[in-house]
Amino acid sequence: MDSVLARLADEPVLLLTCLLALGASLGRIRLLGVPIGPAAVLFGAIGVSSLGTARDHPLQLPEAVGTLGLVMFAYTVGVISGPTFFGSLRTGWRLMAAVALVVAAAAGVAYAVGEALGLTPPVIAGSFAGALTNTPALAAASERAADPGGPTIGYSITYLWGVVGMMLAVAWALRHDSEEAVDEPLVHQTIRVDREAPVTVRELTERYGGDVAFTRLKHQHAASHTQLAGEDEVLAQRDLVTAVGPRGLVEQVTAELGHRSSHNIVEDRHDLDYRRITLSNATLAGRTVHELGLDRYGATASRVRRGDVDLVAHPGFVVQMGDRLRVICPESTMATVGTYLGDSERGISDINPTGLALGMMLGVLVGMVPVPLPGGGFSLGAAAGTLLVGLLFGHLGRIGPVVTSMSHGAASSLSTFGMITFLAYAGTVAGSRFADAVTSQLGWKVAVLGFVVTTVAAVALSVAARLARSRPRQTAGVLGGAQTQPAVLAYANERTGADLRVGIGYALVYPAAMITKIVLAQILAGLS
Repeated sequence: MDSVLARLADEPVLLLTCLLALGASLGRIRLLGVPIGPAAVLFGAIGVSSLGTARDHPLQLPEAVGTLGLVMFAYTVGVISGPTFFGSLRTGWRLMAAVALVVAAAAGVAYAVGEALGLTPPVIAGSFAGALTNTPALAAASERAADPGGPTIGYSITYLWGVVGMMLAVAWALRHDSEEAVDEPLVHQTIRVDREAPVTVRELTERYGGDVAFTRLKHQHAASHTQLAGEDEVLAQRDLVTAVGPRGLVEQVTAELGHRSSHNIVEDRHDLDYRRITLSNATLAGRTVHELGLDRYGATASRVRRGDVDLVAHPGFVVQMGDRLRVICPESTMATVGTYLGDSERGISDINPTGLALGMMLGVLVGMVPVPLPGGGFSLGAAAGTLLVGLLFGHLGRIGPVVTSMSHGAASSLSTFGMITFLAYAGTVAGSRFADAVTSQLGWKVAVLGFVVTTVAAVALSVAARLARSRPRQTAGVLGGAQTQPAVLAYANERTGADLRVGIGYALVYPAAMITKIVLAQILAGLS
């Protein structure tokens, strides 16, 4: 055993791959019917590192390995969430403010309980950072504290429950997940227009905010001909029009225009055909549906499938590599449209190395920018910086000639690899100090403090999300983002099949939680 541990201590790459393999094996274990998933890498690394420390063979991965994994993870989460994140801000700002208030309340609880237990401010600050699993907050507290070792002791003891406790909160949030298996599915419906006042397709599209697409139109005076529903087309009485969108909105449109027709013009493929075409032409990635210029081929797109989710292809929708567009056009031009969009599965595995490297580099630089505060200052750190840049790059899709997005599949793969790499590093760091910290005189006091802070934060966040009318899957992401913890996000993704709403919830509150924790950790560490 000692010879194996000694070899692992001398070979960081071998240690990393062994920890990843161990975590993948442990991740298959099911607790309460649910696989542990990627979070098992963290727990496996803590166990192996603790064993190595006990046998006088300290096992710890280089910090650069953990930073690279964290940066890759944060950036790709941002890229995946970017296309929908900024739209969510309109309704999500209250949730962001609530998370900041919850974190502030947790800091108050940490100080009050820590004082009652006779702990020093540096230990309280580290316990707060560990209970909310935020390494940049630990670094900020260590820099500000009179005793730099105090925060580390508190962090190492409280970190593990900070992860496990919030994972239990996610499990509780998703206990009725079957009721929210998916968003309202997209449906299509042929509507016969009864209203007397004419209305244009453009007016309807703007009225419903792009959540409903109008794809096919058959005028009453041209009963034998089905055409695309162009934006300037006017709907008159007895016309037939097809609406695509969430069932509730489609029914609302139907009630406004007339009634559901017994004649389904979608099934009539004599004039217009349809099929899914994969976007693999890199020159088109990052453009809006309108900018694709499909109308030059007499074509339109009604919906986009990204990952396992169908989305309405409104004119302002930004497409990414790997998106599968439902294209509607005459059969004679379908092959031409397929060639134009790419329609190849080979290109969608491209990780877009130029955009990836540029985004990660800019994110690290943003994270290094100092933010001045009275009596000191802080920086966002690599994780928050790359997340913010990833959100922006994912939203823009393209900056001049540079494509800043990547396919959903490629981004998800890189995100998973970056996450488990960081978890392996974090496990070796925590494990190397875990045994000594737990057996120290302060161990039980710090453990009590960490348990209280994590539990209070988990309960308060769950209540805040409920008051904000956040749905279960978004709430699971909010819990992971508020905890700034990739393992919690990994668990939520495992439970939900990497539902996009989880990532959106995570990205929505992560920056606010990160900044609040860093500032409050410094304040706690400097109290006397």
